Amino acid sequence: MATFLSIQPRFHLQSTPKMTFQPFAILNKTQKMRVPYELKQGQARIFHRLPSGLNLEVIVQKSVKEKDPDEKKCPPLVFVHGSYHAAWCWAEYWLPFFSASGFDCYALSLLAQGESDAPSGTVAGSLQTHAGDVADFIERNLNSPPVLLGHSFGGLIIQYYIANMSNEQSFEMGTLYPRLTGAVLVCSVPPSGNSGLVWRYLFSKPIAAFKVTRSLAAKAFQTSLSLCRETFFSSKMEDNLVLRYQELMKESSRMPLFDLRKLNASLPVPKMTKSTEVLVLGAKDDFIVDAEGLRETGRFYDVSPICIEGVAHDIMLDCSWEKGANVILSWLNGLSR
Repeated sequence: MATFLSIQPRFHLQSTPKMTFQPFAILNKTQKMRVPYELKQGQARIFHRLPSGLNLEVIVQKSVKEKDPDEKKCPPLVFVHGSYHAAWCWAEYWLPFFSASGFDCYALSLLAQGESDAPSGTVAGSLQTHAGDVADFIERNLNSPPVLLGHSFGGLIIQYYIANMSNEQSFEMGTLYPRLTGAVLVCSVPPSGNSGLVWRYLFSKPIAAFKVTRSLAAKAFQTSLSLCRETFFSSKMEDNLVLRYQELMKESSRMPLFDLRKLNASLPVPKMTKSTEVLVLGAKDDFIVDAEGLRETGRFYDVSPICIEGVAHDIMLDCSWEKGANVILSWLNGLSR
């Protein structure tokens, strides 16, 4: 099992000036993914430099909707992916959708994922370091509180972020967690982690438990088209699309996001002490996060989770990706009132 990665703490205060957000060319930057993701019209790839000197890939798509001066400004949206994914998974459908609806969108690739730099060591980081990297990007680049959207393990990272927004100890350790307008947890790993999911599968669905373990822990989804579809997508997903995303997922993760043993030892996520609007969104055909995992997350935030019919774990890439996008858009519009 991989060893834990230690990152030096950050020391920047609330008075830190905002960076001017200027994309720069990447023609002279070596691509880390052998199957690169080609950006869509209106998208740009930039790199945010962390205090460690490492660079995070950010795919940006700004709002294309004409601004009504009497309309309340839409909060920026910051997207955080899960294991075996990167910023590209949001850029395919959801960034164009939300930018067309008036939102500036920023999809991050966590360290050692996508085109982001890799730290030394054998794992990409921890809940603390990944959440701190997201916080550093927000603090130094955005002028208004964003909505954070996280998928799968990315949702767990956001839960840690929320729990530490008003944590004085985190500030003393050098990490400032800027306030949020809200958070969306998409097919998220629940606050207790994935161990409960695994045990429930072992006792109630042993065949599914074997498949999930083989697919994710043994990375069999990378070589089996049918297992990749069953793990992440709806059964009706066309072969050519599954193959395309399978190739991108193969290249997206050069290191595991976490040391899972140390991660589970640090859970559950602490209860948030500062009120934040949270939407908990799940998928009826999710092969990874079961219904009880979805309910656990809803109970933790005292909200009723929404479970969408006809979509699987990769809700933002699945055949009916617009179902989840429309639910989120309706919730975002409610925040604006």
